[in-house]
Amino acid sequence: MTRLPMAVLTVVLGGRLILRDDLEAGERRSWVLLGMAFVVGLSAHVVSLAQALTPGSAPFPAVADYLYAAPIPAMVAGVMLLPTAVRSRAERRKLLIDSLIVVAGACTALWYLEIAPLLQTPGADFEAIAFAATVPVLDLLLLFALATLVLCRPNLGLVLRLLAASILLKVVTDTTYIMAIVQFDVVYAPGSWPFLLWVTADFLVLLSAHHRLQHDDLRGSARRTYPSFGWLPYVAIALAYGMLVFVARRESLYALGGMILGAMVLTGLVIVRQVIVQRESHRMAVTDSLTGLSSRARINERVAEMTRQPAHDGRCKAVLLIDLDHFKPINDTYGHEAGDAVLKAVATSMRSVIRSGDTAGRLGGDEFAVVLPDLPGREAAEAVARRLVEAFSTPVIFGDLLLNVEASIGVAIHDESTVSQPERLLAHADVAMYVAKRTGRGTFCLYTPELDPRAQDAELRRAVANDEMVVHFQPVVRLTDGHEVGVEALVRWNHPTRGLLMPGAFIELAEETGAVVPIGEWVLREACRQAALWRQTYPQAQHLTLSVNLSVRQVTRADLESTIADILAETGFPADHLVLELTESVVLEPDEATVARMAALRSRGVGIAIDDFGTGYAALSYLRSLPVTVLKIDRSFVAGIDTDADAWAVTEALVHLAEAFSLRVVAEGIETAEQATCLRGMGCEFGQGYHYARPMTGAAFAQRLEAVRLGLPS
Repeated sequence: MTRLPMAVLTVVLGGRLILRDDLEAGERRSWVLLGMAFVVGLSAHVVSLAQALTPGSAPFPAVADYLYAAPIPAMVAGVMLLPTAVRSRAERRKLLIDSLIVVAGACTALWYLEIAPLLQTPGADFEAIAFAATVPVLDLLLLFALATLVLCRPNLGLVLRLLAASILLKVVTDTTYIMAIVQFDVVYAPGSWPFLLWVTADFLVLLSAHHRLQHDDLRGSARRTYPSFGWLPYVAIALAYGMLVFVARRESLYALGGMILGAMVLTGLVIVRQVIVQRESHRMAVTDSLTGLSSRARINERVAEMTRQPAHDGRCKAVLLIDLDHFKPINDTYGHEAGDAVLKAVATSMRSVIRSGDTAGRLGGDEFAVVLPDLPGREAAEAVARRLVEAFSTPVIFGDLLLNVEASIGVAIHDESTVSQPERLLAHADVAMYVAKRTGRGTFCLYTPELDPRAQDAELRRAVANDEMVVHFQPVVRLTDGHEVGVEALVRWNHPTRGLLMPGAFIELAEETGAVVPIGEWVLREACRQAALWRQTYPQAQHLTLSVNLSVRQVTRADLESTIADILAETGFPADHLVLELTESVVLEPDEATVARMAALRSRGVGIAIDDFGTGYAALSYLRSLPVTVLKIDRSFVAGIDTDADAWAVTEALVHLAEAFSLRVVAEGIETAEQATCLRGMGCEFGQGYHYARPMTGAAFAQRLEAVRLGLPS
């Protein structure tokens, strides 16, 4: 009687669950099948009650017996269709084999304890024997579904744990009930312990459906990690051999026992070998062979595990992405052995900094990662990053060489206020790492929402719209007499909270996001506007040229020529006094469209300059293919010409190279009178640098022009 009310409640709850609007299609199909099993089970209870109220004893198997067995196929199908993680074909094949091993082991026991004795019962009714033997087979199907359920899911939620417990309890009760009848000729009356266990199994199914109605998914709590059931196949093998030993206990050791013992030893050795191979394969899969650190796959696993467990009690977790600075030149100059030595030294440094529960890994090349799963606060993550930066600054000894390497580190925090997706967390750390690179390298940066490229791009574009950008001007002088012949326009960002920012703090990001295009157009327009105003106000400004830098994105735009023409027309600045500066990276192997755009601008009278000449990898052929008029020698060549004979020789060669191509030469970064004297001696005609004037605002340069007009010292 007790089972009937629970069966009714289970059917009702199952129906409500199937009708839920937010249930996914795959899970709904599963619960429909389970619901069918619930309905058939309810009908079995009703028929059983009716038979119990009918005078006389019911035959075996009765209608109720068939109805009790009928729901099992639907329950097996429902359990098998419960949603699980997406797996590869190889993983699915392995799980199928594991489940079959569990069933085969159980089949060995059920065959000996139930099926074989039933089939050998003398004088029994065929239908009774067939039905009684079918029940263990159906239980094996339930056991197969149960094995698949627990092996496919490393973290069972309460719903699935209740369902699995109900299936296991039913299989165990069915088995012991039939064993009692077959082996010991014991028949249990209603109300005895097997019936209580069946009631408990029904109650667990009821709780499973109830809990699923109250919660959103089938997954387990992220706060707890439940044990893996990967050992089940090995238990099944042990059970099968245990049964063989039990059966052979009456046989001669020489006849059967030795064979069983040999088979057990052989299988045991195979299992041990398989375990060793699996462990070694797993170790190779999760370990970087060069450094011994965790592999990319292992780091991804650790990040996923970490984000599944929410932070609480004010604690946090962190991911650090590390990229080595200046590693490529070491690899290219000294060879891969030197590069490998650096990577191994970096791995050693990482191990010396992190704790035992943390994970350090190599993602590939010169990229590394650290997973910190339990920290008292954000400051602890910053402290680890700071110690890593300090550890990496120690030179690496390779033979008789000292190899210096630094690292840029991005830190992303996972706490109660942040997102939990592992991909987002890694992306945040990646963003912070590149910010660290842009701010000087050899440092770390903690991710904040403001660092997101989309947010930064929007901030840069707002800066242009809000007139936060300013243009400073640095004079270009003739080295023979110090007379000013032009100015170079240099952009600055007057940030509302961070103050005046140099181009290095935002131009690279602007190039990546595309915001450099509106910034570049604004700089060109503003510089031309101010220079045109100087020409109108100060006669001595008539001869000044205006140099403006163009970014890669601007050069590759099809509307570049029309944009510049419109700005010149709008501001009234003459085209033959404008010089557009391109870096070597812009003109490295220029395509036909770029060459055509540059030629069209040159035909308008606009000058073309190569900025930072000598620092890139471009071939000299571009000096012939592009209409270049000015070559600017990078400050790195100028820095040592008054003290270093080699620097003198290289710079002099660059000057003569420009002369060979009939280009005007401008030396950048002149900071001392000695450097200026050396450059004049080489034949360099023009230069700029702190020795002559620092970059200044437009108003300050206008005052400089006014002083010259009045004959005052500037």
